[in-house]
Order: sequence, then structure tokens, then C-alpha cells
Amino acid sequence: MALVNADRIKSELNTFDIVCGDDILDKMLEQCLCNRLQGDEIVLEWVAFSTTKGGLKLSLNTLEQFEHEVLNKKYKAKPAIAKREESHNRTRDINSLHDLIKAEEEEESLLDSYSTPAKGSQKRALTTPEHPQSKRSAALIASPGLLLCSASFSPSVTPSQKYSQRGGRGEVVSTFGAVQGTRWAGRKGQTNRVQLELLEGSEDSLINNYKYMFQRLRDVRNVLTEKIEELGEELRTNFNIEEFSPVSLPAQDSVTVLGQVCCDSNGKLNSQSVLLEAGPDQGGRQVPVDLSELRDYSLFPGQVVVMEGMNTSGRKFVASKLFEGVPLPFYSTPIKQEMDMDIPDEQLLVMVACGPYTPSDGLTFDPLVDLINVIARDRPDVCILLGPFVDSKHEQIEYVDLHFLSEKSLVTETFDAIFSRCVGSIVEGTKGVGCRLVFVPSQRDVHHHFIYPQPPFILPDLSKDDAKRMTLVPDPCTLLIDGVTFGLTSTDILFHMGAEEISCASGSDRFSRILKHMLTQRNYYPLYPPVEEVNMDYEKFQGYGQMPLSPDVLIVPSELRFFIKDVIGCVCVNPGRLTKGQVGGTYGRLLIQRSAPSIDGKRVSPCVAGQVVKI
Repeated sequence: MALVNADRIKSELNTFDIVCGDDILDKMLEQCLCNRLQGDEIVLEWVAFSTTKGGLKLSLNTLEQFEHEVLNKKYKAKPAIAKREESHNRTRDINSLHDLIKAEEEEESLLDSYSTPAKGSQKRALTTPEHPQSKRSAALIASPGLLLCSASFSPSVTPSQKYSQRGGRGEVVSTFGAVQGTRWAGRKGQTNRVQLELLEGSEDSLINNYKYMFQRLRDVRNVLTEKIEELGEELRTNFNIEEFSPVSLPAQDSVTVLGQVCCDSNGKLNSQSVLLEAGPDQGGRQVPVDLSELRDYSLFPGQVVVMEGMNTSGRKFVASKLFEGVPLPFYSTPIKQEMDMDIPDEQLLVMVACGPYTPSDGLTFDPLVDLINVIARDRPDVCILLGPFVDSKHEQIEYVDLHFLSEKSLVTETFDAIFSRCVGSIVEGTKGVGCRLVFVPSQRDVHHHFIYPQPPFILPDLSKDDAKRMTLVPDPCTLLIDGVTFGLTSTDILFHMGAEEISCASGSDRFSRILKHMLTQRNYYPLYPPVEEVNMDYEKFQGYGQMPLSPDVLIVPSELRFFIKDVIGCVCVNPGRLTKGQVGGTYGRLLIQRSAPSIDGKRVSPCVAGQVVKI
């Protein structure tokens, strides 16, 4: 609330050609302070009141009538003492606390103007090194939980009862691996030694916003064709294949063909609807595929495959052998650089959490506050936080979207303001820990760009110290943390591919098959066409959605059940979501021991232990 003065009120009255004396200005100033009104607000209220009364003239008597009939009914101000008592019973957000303290100062200033010189000033002392801020104010502002009070977002919402009554807090529900002397704690304030950077692909990393919705079908076709050719060349080299035959060319002998799997209709892929679409070099035609002779296969739309079989008529390819994809090599540095690097003896603790950070029955950020408390307790070296932070699928957010912040809307702040407060609470709540913070956006973040690949968040108001601790990355991305590579995506690729993949007699579980497809197809979203909720820009995807290498750790949060598992040498983690409906969800933590290179100079994979824990 800005400071109100008599000059401001006089200026507003002049707008309506209303002339008054100083005694009337003093009275209106008193009414502003007592009812938390700005100068323009009280003038507008007076003009509306006087008009309904037939054009009342502004005087002390009419102001008394105005106060009795309008202000006392419309702006019932509670005494400061009652507000202080209420603050003990109801959590307040940081902005309302500032307003409350400011209003109390203004009230005390008003009382000072009526007090005698002998009584002395009742005004609160200024905050200086000699006169520090009161403990009450400091305590209220320091607590990160107060930043996330639901009262500021949605005054009518009460905290989620189901979340507060949840059981199994802190229970470990999934484990993986073992590190010698496992101790789930960070390096205790030595996080300035953590080296964290984005690994660049064929182009510079996606660090800025870009224009989208301009792609042409021809450009999409070119991207898909290039993907078929690149993966086909890798498969040809790895399996020593001489050449690929056109998919629709009749042949009486067994031939080897290259193409992309697709469906013969808009429905779900099944064993009877598989088509193989070749690139331009192999004729660019589509041919139905008979899978009856394949004993073991796993296919999905968009998968680039090499098949061996016969096509005697040119109208159907009978596959007898399926060649699986080849993953990229893992990260390695030059041997001398590896030897010279200061490899810490202590282990690296990485915590991973994925939104939404509120229960579905309210906009209370209690789960996020609980997560901040866990961070303060375990003191991880790096904390990776994936969106959504302001979930577009939340009931109240969807209501606001449909009603455009109407009077009945349950949200009283903009989505950007809510997000800024979330980030502020995380930064403030982890300052004592000093951990590195990584923020990954989600297409479900209602305030951010609805496109894939998704540019990182932009936070221009960060201080220099906070900016040093924070890394804002795109979705998807590949991070290098102390020589260990992390692949990150907040898009639910497991759920999307799980609904489309078909398999026969595969020995592994569906999650492992999907993750293996991601690693062998060498990108973070190999499904084509994508699901309707994924707005894909294929030109940007070609540059920013590819894996530059096989990551040591792949983070793939999903609505599906949490897990930690090894897939062809990569530790794949689904930490689950921090909230599941109205109850608490899970988060993940990884303890990594990076190993020095072996004597012969070969890279030794890091030793990783992981847990999924209930919030």
C-alpha cells in the first residue's frame, strides 16, 4: 500500500472540479488510513456516494454521513490488536505481512499527529545497525512457508485435509544400487566446488525464447527424413549391412529395408496395422508389414528400424528379423584433463522432484514447503526441480483460464506472480544449505511457453548471489554435473509411448523397453506423431531435442509408477510427482561416487545409488 497524503487526495478531487479546505482534506486522509484506501479510491467512492444522494456538497457533515453509510459497511477495518491476534492463528503471505506492518505504521503516525509533545512519538523506530529490525518482523519475513500461503492466491481455500493427514512420510519406496558407506547427505557447504554446465548439441544450447507456429509440413518431412538416414547409417555400419533395398520393390530373395514405423490409420498401433515408411533414398513409399514370423519385437510409431524379410509382391513386407538400434557412447573427457580434474573424495547428493507442488483440492503449497524442509535437512549438493510449478491441469487454474479472472475466480494473483513467489520461497528456504538449484520447465506450466522443445524460464529479478546458485535449463536438456551426465525431460514420454508401444514376447518390462527405445533412437521424444498435448516444433527439436550422448542418469518423471533401474548402462529414474491428486507423492535422491579413470585410460562409470521417498 503506497503512502497516502493530502496533496494526492486534493489532486484527485481537482479531477472532478471539487474544491475543499484543509480540514476536509485532513478528514479524508484520516478515512483513507483507517480504511486502507488510496487517494483515488476514496475520491471515487465519494463521487459515487454524492451522485446517488442528488449531488451532495463536500463538507465535514457530509463526510461523516459518507463514512457511516459507505466506509463502515464496505471497508470494515479490524483493530490492529485483533490483526496481531489473528496472525497467530492464520498463516499470511509475505506481501500481506508487509502491508499489515505498513498500515500499522501509518495508524501510529496518525496517532502521533494527535498526541502532545510530552507524550512523545509512538512511531516505530527505523531499522539500522544500531536499531535492528524487530524479532517479530524478521521471523515473519524469513519463513519460506509464508511466501506460499494460500490466502494470497485463493482466500476461500483451506489447507488440504487429505494431504495433512497422509501417512508414510519419509518412507523409502524404491531403492537402487549401493555406494560404499552410503550416507544420504551432501558435502556440507562445499557446493561451490560443484561443476555444473549444459552440454551443447549440434547447435548452441537453447537458452532463449524463440518464435514458433511457423513450421511447414515440408520442414517436418525433412527433419524426419534426416533422422531416418542418420540412424540408418549407424545401423548399417554396426550390423555390417551392405545396402538397403526399396521397401516396395518386389523381390524373391530376402532383402534388408530401412524405414520408420507408422500406423495405417489414426487409431492405436497394433500388430495388424504396422506400416514401414521409407526415406526418399529408398523410394519414399509405405508398405504394410507382416510381423507373424517375428518371435520378439517392440515397436512404436516414429521408430526407425531395419528389417530383414521378403516382399514378393511389392505390396506386403514379411519381416523375419528386426535389428535393434544402437545407443550413443557415454561421456568421456581427454585422459590428461581427466587426470588433472579435482575429483572430490566425498559423494555427490542430487535430489530430484517433479511438480505439481500443490494438492489438487487447493492452491496450498504445503508439499513444496515440506520439500524445502527436506532439502534443509539432507543438504544436497544439487537439487533438480521439474515443472509444473503452476499446473494448467489444476482445477482452480483451469477455472481461472475459462473465466478470465472474473469476480468469482478463486485465484487473486497472476500466474507469473504465483510462480515468482514459488521460486522466491525455494531460493530463500535453501540459502542456508547453499545447494545448486536447477529449474526445468514443463508444458503444463500455465505461465510459460507451450512448445516442445521448451525454452528455460526467465527470472530477471534475481540477485547476483542467487543467480550463481541457479541454473535455468530448457526441456529437454543434458547436464554435466561433476563429470556425470544427466538427461532431463519433464514431458511424460513414458505415459505417451506406453499407450502406443506394441510388443511380443519381450523379456523386459514395458518401462525398460521404452527407455531403451529413447536411448537407441537417441532423442528425448522419439514418438511420431506426438500426442495432441505436445506442441512439437520439429526444426527446433532437431537441434535441441537430440541426445548428444548416452547420459549416465536419465530423469523421466511420469504419472506412472515411480522406479529406479539400469537400462543398458544408464540409470533411469522416475521420481514420481510430489503430489498425486489430494495426497502426497514422492521425490528421488541419488548418491553418486565418481570414479577416477582406470590405468589404461578407459572411463569408469560412476557408482550410483538411488532412492524414491514419500514426501
